Amino acid sequence: MEKILSKKNERVKQWKKLLTKKGRTAAGAYLIEGSHMVEEAIKHQAPVREYILSETIAQEDKNKYPHDKLYIVSKEIAQTISETGTNQGFFAVVEIKEPTKPETPEKPYLLLDQVQDPGNVGTMIRTADAAGFAGVILGSGTVDLYNSKVLRSTQGSHFHFPVFQNDLGEWFDWFKDEHVPVYGTELNKDAASYREIPAASRFALVMGNEGNGMNRKWLERTDKNLYIPIEGNAESLNVAVAAGILMFALYQQN
Repeated sequence: MEKILSKKNERVKQWKKLLTKKGRTAAGAYLIEGSHMVEEAIKHQAPVREYILSETIAQEDKNKYPHDKLYIVSKEIAQTISETGTNQGFFAVVEIKEPTKPETPEKPYLLLDQVQDPGNVGTMIRTADAAGFAGVILGSGTVDLYNSKVLRSTQGSHFHFPVFQNDLGEWFDWFKDEHVPVYGTELNKDAASYREIPAASRFALVMGNEGNGMNRKWLERTDKNLYIPIEGNAESLNVAVAAGILMFALYQQN
C-alpha cells in the first residue's frame, strides 16, 4: 500500500493519461470510477492492475483490496483523475483484454455504426447483455468503449459481456459466410416493419449514427432494413430505445 499526496507524482500523471484514448492505447489499460464499477470488476475477476482510494474513505475501505495493488490518494488527486462532478473516491486501473471471436455465431450480435453518444453506446451494450445477445461490435467512428461515460452507462456489463472494436466489414463477411441474416435500420420505401420479421436465434442487427443513420455502404450489404412504426406524433426514437425494442422483439432463443 502506498500513499500519494502530490498531483505531480509520476503515477498520478499516468492515471490522468488514461482519461484519453491515446493514453489508454499506449498503456493497454483504462480507468474505472465509482464503488459499483470497482465492485463489478472484482465480481467478474477483471484484470485490475491498481486500486485507488481517496484518503477520505480509505480508513474504512482499504482492507477490502489487496494492499500490494492499493494506492491511497489525497482528495485533490481523486478529483484530478475523476470525470464526474462529485467523485466517490473509488478508482481502479484495469488491463484491456480483447474478447475472443467464436468460430461460429450461435446467438445474435448488435453492430453499431458511427454511434457517437457515450450514453447511447453504453446503454445498448447493457441492453444487449440483458437481451441475451452474443456480443456488441463497435464499428469505425463509434465512441471508444473505454470512454468514462460509456463505461458508466454499461453498469459493468463490459466486464463479462463481449464487446469488440473492429471495422464492420469483416463482421458482415463473417455473417454472410455463416448464413446469418444481417438487418439494418432505416426508414425508406424498401424497409420492412420489424413486426414482419420472424423472431430467430441467429441474426445481426445494425444501428446507425444518431443524426445520419447507417452508412450507405452497410445499408447496401444488409439482408433487410427494418423500421419501427411510430403510432404517435414523435418524429423518431432515440437509437438506444429503438435498439432495445428490436433486440427483444427479434431474438427467440432455441
